[in-house]
Amino acid sequence: MYLITVFGNLLIILVTISDSHLHIPMYFFLSNLSFVDICFTSTTIPKMLQNIENQSKAITYEGCIVQVYFYILFAGLDDFLLTVMAYDRLVAICHPLHYTVIMNPWLCGLLVLVSWMMIVFLFYCTSLGVYLSSAATHSSHSSATASVMYTVVTPMLNPFIYSLRNKDIKKAVKRVYGIIAIKRPIVLGQMKCP
Repeated sequence: MYLITVFGNLLIILVTISDSHLHIPMYFFLSNLSFVDICFTSTTIPKMLQNIENQSKAITYEGCIVQVYFYILFAGLDDFLLTVMAYDRLVAICHPLHYTVIMNPWLCGLLVLVSWMMIVFLFYCTSLGVYLSSAATHSSHSSATASVMYTVVTPMLNPFIYSLRNKDIKKAVKRVYGIIAIKRPIVLGQMKCP
């Protein structure tokens, strides 16, 4: 599932960058979301896979703090980017004639930057709240199941939900794949030895 998440999101990023038809705000935000999903899953899954391989649940205090920091950072950024994407769609639907004026490249970059800044600010506020509140007891099995669902399954499905069902992305994938196939033709049965 981790590899599907990484490759699916990388595909979206590469297709969005390489196809000029997709250089519009919606796909700019979508490629940022894909990048954040890769980072989000990469904060916990490699350590989890290492723990499964070594049959150990050990993590250093510093490693735990770093992992929690990036987990909260990318989870929050995910939420803010989804909000920005919703705003983009709102402008496209409610103000279609003014869409290109409202959603100019400067505003798109600003919205992504504000998303990053807001999550850094919220991280410090929530961290303070965690330190000041007491820990509640939860079932470790149900917590582990919820963690896997949120950290693995959701980012894995995002490429399918947000883009691979989209006809513009499908066309772009075919165009990009066609360019790759033209540059590297594969002829079976005609291999020559040096």
